[in-house]
Amino acid sequence: MYVCNCNGIRERDVRAAIAAGATRPAQIFKACDSRPQCARCVCDMREILQEDREALRYAAE
Repeated sequence: MYVCNCNGIRERDVRAAIAAGATRPAQIFKACDSRPQCARCVCDMREILQEDREALRYAAE
């Protein structure tokens, strides 16, 4: 699934950037060698970041 249509960033790219240490949408864009354009995807990126944080928190319990 595409998260960012402007830059062609897919969900797997976002998750790979998060796995590599990205904690904010700006870091995800940097990891994907792109820049935000319309910024509609930023909310989706934040949701994916939150999902990842929750998964780590549950795994730590």
